[in-house]
Amino acid sequence: MLSYRHAFHAGNHADVLKHLVTIHLLDYLGQKDTPYTYIDTHAGAGVYALDGGYASKNAEYETGIARLWDRKDLPKPLAEYVKLIKVLNPSGKLRYYPGSPYCADKSMREQDRLRLFELHPADAKILLDNFRKLEAHAAEQGIRPSTRGKRIMIQKADGFLGLKALLPPPSRRGLVLMDPPYEDKADYRKVKEALTDALTRFATGTYAVWYPVLHRMESRQLPDKLKCLPGNGWLNVTLSISTPSPDGFGLHSSGMFVINPPYTLEPMLKEIMPYLVTTLGKDAGAGFILESGATKPVFTGKRRV
Repeated sequence: MLSYRHAFHAGNHADVLKHLVTIHLLDYLGQKDTPYTYIDTHAGAGVYALDGGYASKNAEYETGIARLWDRKDLPKPLAEYVKLIKVLNPSGKLRYYPGSPYCADKSMREQDRLRLFELHPADAKILLDNFRKLEAHAAEQGIRPSTRGKRIMIQKADGFLGLKALLPPPSRRGLVLMDPPYEDKADYRKVKEALTDALTRFATGTYAVWYPVLHRMESRQLPDKLKCLPGNGWLNVTLSISTPSPDGFGLHSSGMFVINPPYTLEPMLKEIMPYLVTTLGKDAGAGFILESGATKPVFTGKRRV
């Protein structure tokens, strides 16, 4: 289905969780001199305007980034995440929110490689245009152009299928982010199938899967199915900002499932998740769950009201 547009949801609480985790994973990979490859199977448009168009319709960013924008008490990982977004908003007013491709580009080095897939024709074109604009702006500022040479490759294609040709990456180091829209319940099956295949091609890679926590059976079963995949451990974290509505509509909770997570991810989330629950939570239903296949214990937290 090609009806989904991420611009409706840009900057919401789910984006905060997804991008916080993604940036941490990229920063960890960047600690070694050896280059790595970042692959985004559902890249979206790259940058979203919050004061117009789709994003302003529901203003979901008010449940996420807007609540962190002027905070002076941000823990360091969140402060770095917000700082990255403020670079995109030099006026100081929150007008634009970056998607995963922009977050990755600003977190990565010249020698690292970005491989971006987007199947929606309109978003694929916007993604390419946005990176061209970023390249032009960088040139004006005397900064290296982000799309020079083969550093960034953007394809209008199905990322689940395109992923196969890119694994393993040349340096045998990399991060794959999967965050399909899940409007079609087949996406849940495709995530598991794509990961199963990817792990046979690139067993040591890090794989991060964003997913919505919904009443739908496929959503509830996905984490347990992913726990059964081979790998050097896994980590699953969910963030809920409110009690689910009686009718089951609306996104109140989402998760990030990481296969082969770095050892630094779990302690970072133990520190940050209680803060996010307090800051983003709307009622007593707000909370988090953090579980790891390496350490076994499950950490949970609820918002105090």
